[in-house]
Amino acid sequence: MTAVTLSPDLSPPPPPERCFRQQTALLFRQAPLLLDCGQPVNDVRVAYHTYGTPSEHAVLVLHALTGTSAVHEWWPDFLGEGRPLDPTRDYIVCANVLGGCAGTTGPAELPQIGSGDAPLTLRDMARVGRALLEHLGVRRVSVVGASMGGMLAYAWLLECPDLVDRALIVGAPARHSPWAIGLNTAARNAIQAAPGGEGLKVARQIAMLSYRSPESFALTQAGTSHRRPGAPAITTYLEHQGEKLANRFCERSYLALTGAMDRFQPSDAELQTVRVPVLAVGISSDVLYPPGEVCGHAALLPNSRYLELQSPHGHDAFLMDPGPLPAWAAEFLTG
Repeated sequence: MTAVTLSPDLSPPPPPERCFRQQTALLFRQAPLLLDCGQPVNDVRVAYHTYGTPSEHAVLVLHALTGTSAVHEWWPDFLGEGRPLDPTRDYIVCANVLGGCAGTTGPAELPQIGSGDAPLTLRDMARVGRALLEHLGVRRVSVVGASMGGMLAYAWLLECPDLVDRALIVGAPARHSPWAIGLNTAARNAIQAAPGGEGLKVARQIAMLSYRSPESFALTQAGTSHRRPGAPAITTYLEHQGEKLANRFCERSYLALTGAMDRFQPSDAELQTVRVPVLAVGISSDVLYPPGEVCGHAALLPNSRYLELQSPHGHDAFLMDPGPLPAWAAEFLTG
């Protein structure tokens, strides 16, 4: 574990507000963040959301690859009074990851980072998150992460074991398989072959095929398109998803973050050192991270439990078809 030193001249965290407003902290102003690649970085800006009353214990939510810190926008089934992430009970924190493009320091400000010679890592992201928690006065956390956020939760368990009380990991393995790395490689190659947005559109289309399942597309995208008469619905659906992502996401962030996920390869021995309670949830129809893979990695943790969400909608079921997942999460987080 790498110790984090914060600058003493940081302003105190802002008071809680009723409105959901993104906040920003500037960290590592004097002592730099030393990345795993050996590069020191100063003045790391972190954009984040908080919900609830500040406390020394928080629920830390870790977002997915193209997600943001605005949990209220993308996980409404989970956030709210009486729900697993309850601002009337808990102090909830979610930060945009280092290397992303939603307000936290990204590739444009780290020109030397994210390349093959100076790659970004999930552990780097965890260290930035740790610094934010210290800035907010948080001493302990329960971690909740799905998809990339679930993999990042594993990084937190290994990088910051003194901070984490428990972890809920949804639809995520501890490390990428050749299949997952292959999908990301194809997506990155598309971006590099057609920079300027067109490649990112294709990368998103590749990803969307792995985020759903054949059954899901048969249920939702069969027949012809209402967007372009005569075209298959699946064709215009994928094109639409590509356009949407290209309008809001940075291709350099996509390269850096998918590379960080692919390089995160903790050993079985490292996973066996995790002692805190972990609930891992697989998704029955997930073709990106098959449930057997999610279960197998969780089984390496000495104090883990595995549950499986039954859904035809593949990896994205945690967003679009959560079923009993909120109830499982609430029981685990408050138990």
